[in-house]
Amino acid sequence: MRPYKHPAAGELVLERVLYALSDSIRLDIVRHLARVECATCGELDGGRPKSTVSHHFKVLREAGLVFTESTGTSHMNTLRRSELDGRFPGLLAAILAQH
Repeated sequence: MRPYKHPAAGELVLERVLYALSDSIRLDIVRHLARVECATCGELDGGRPKSTVSHHFKVLREAGLVFTESTGTSHMNTLRRSELDGRFPGLLAAILAQH
């Protein structure tokens, strides 16, 4: 299995981050990851089809919001909080504070 590609912290683009967070499903995934250390894709799928969830994770990864790594047959996801806070101070906290 190929490793996933993730942008470096210096390559994060505000427009991509905001676009990724503009979808309610992706925002829910980010909110969930903000509450836990890591989670599998299955924990975050919400009963949605695998192809749909894969698309949402790809958008989140390409925006730099989520780091995904393969662990056996599972994909573990973590929120890239420190990288996001370093690049866009206060942005993630402000977004997560909204309900």
